[in-house]
Amino acid sequence: MLSAYADLEGRMRGRLGGRECLYVPSCRFGLYLALRHWCPPGGRVLMSPVNDDVILFVVLAAGLRPVQAPLDPLDGSLDVSAVPDTVWRGLSAVLTTNLYGNPDPAPELRARCDRSGIPLIEDAAHAIGSTVGGRPVGGHGEASVFSLSKHAAARTGGFLTFADPAHRAELAAARDALLQPTRATAELAHLARPYAESALRALRLTRAARAAFRLLGLDERAGIRMPLRPDELKQALPEAPALDPFHSWLRVDLHDYRLRPGPGRLRRTARALAALDSVLDAHLAGTVRLSASEYADGRAGARAPQPLFRVPLLVTDRDAAVAALARHRITTGYLYDPPLDTYAGEVFTDPSPDPAPAAWFARHALPVDPRHADRALAVLRASGIAPARPPARPGGAR
Repeated sequence: MLSAYADLEGRMRGRLGGRECLYVPSCRFGLYLALRHWCPPGGRVLMSPVNDDVILFVVLAAGLRPVQAPLDPLDGSLDVSAVPDTVWRGLSAVLTTNLYGNPDPAPELRARCDRSGIPLIEDAAHAIGSTVGGRPVGGHGEASVFSLSKHAAARTGGFLTFADPAHRAELAAARDALLQPTRATAELAHLARPYAESALRALRLTRAARAAFRLLGLDERAGIRMPLRPDELKQALPEAPALDPFHSWLRVDLHDYRLRPGPGRLRRTARALAALDSVLDAHLAGTVRLSASEYADGRAGARAPQPLFRVPLLVTDRDAAVAALARHRITTGYLYDPPLDTYAGEVFTDPSPDPAPAAWFARHALPVDPRHADRALAVLRASGIAPARPPARPGGAR
């Protein structure tokens, strides 16, 4: 098992220019390890409000207080200049999101974290092929986490990477102590799932299957956000840092997030990682086409293209756009609306000092798989979906 980990870690280390890598069963599990290791209990973590709700619960499970950051309304990246000095002075760490693969301004964040004496932790789940400041995303912070469930589509696995190899022994011991033992039923289900989903798609039974899942209570999301269950969450908070009290939130969409992988899962992961470059090439080509469309943020010529996991097109009526794409069997996922400060409230997070840009982006961003670029654009145009632009900000800012 350790040799299989070492092989995967070696491949990822090569992508990151020699940065130390530790295999983990999921990105959310790796992020929990990083937050526990680099942040003091009770610390405050600046993060994006337009993010998967699971990440909010990871921060809470680590015994930390989420602080929501202001965002650029065009691509959902952290707006460093809009974070007040009063907020910076109270932080224990900054957590980037690199939403859909669009890099957060890591060099500027790195410099600000250095001045404040706090760690920068990069969530690179969507950004395994993106670069910023001349380095791969994930190469700027004390720690970074990657997912193999996104571009690589392995449905399992990820990496916790870090700049100082001296941390490896302690992090590996923490990982091993928190992993749950391999289950034969979970391994079989993981290996069989892609074939079952392919069969459903071929038979056009995907919608019926989802309806059956909802009927059986197996669909954990009635909408975009999972139910917050605030009373239960209040009871869990005093037990942090710990995984078990938060398990019912942390497992959503990925019940095996802390399961020790078996040999079959590791072999599939290795194959997916070996094919990653061809996948990134396809994402890059589609991103270029989508970024040149009328629905893009208008900055395609001002920055180098990235192999985005999803391209956030900006549309006036996202619900209509999602419905139009669904009629042509193009699924829209990875929606993060409303922002986390609206979703969780001030009991569980500090709200953004400037929430309007994040709220606008969360409502108008349509994340499109760049591998379906041409089909998606044709559907949006034929359906009369109009592009959107954020309202002007006071003083002429966007």
